[in-house]
Amino acid sequence: MEQPDKLHWRPPRACDDYWSEFRHCKSLWNRFHNYYTYGTSPSCRQWKEDYNSCKEWEKYKNTEAKEALQNSERDRVAEQNKFNPVWQLRQDPPSDWHLPLNQEKPQDS
Repeated sequence: MEQPDKLHWRPPRACDDYWSEFRHCKSLWNRFHNYYTYGTSPSCRQWKEDYNSCKEWEKYKNTEAKEALQNSERDRVAEQNKFNPVWQLRQDPPSDWHLPLNQEKPQDS
């Protein structure tokens, strides 16, 4: 008998979300934008695989589908987190934050 926590696991997104992402990825507008921006057509294969894994999990509680979906989401999150922020975050406000702004003279001139 399987453990109760394994039976009640839910995918991080609804299966329809994976299908929507796949349809968006295959759309003409997105393909044009991706080709214009990066010079290549986007690969939508992973969204379709995730959708199929999600459906497989919902229907049959297949553990391979569950693991494939978890790995895919982990890879997606790792891909998003590998970029450094553009701006350096401040720890304290500027010392003159409470003073009124000089409206007469622009700062950049």
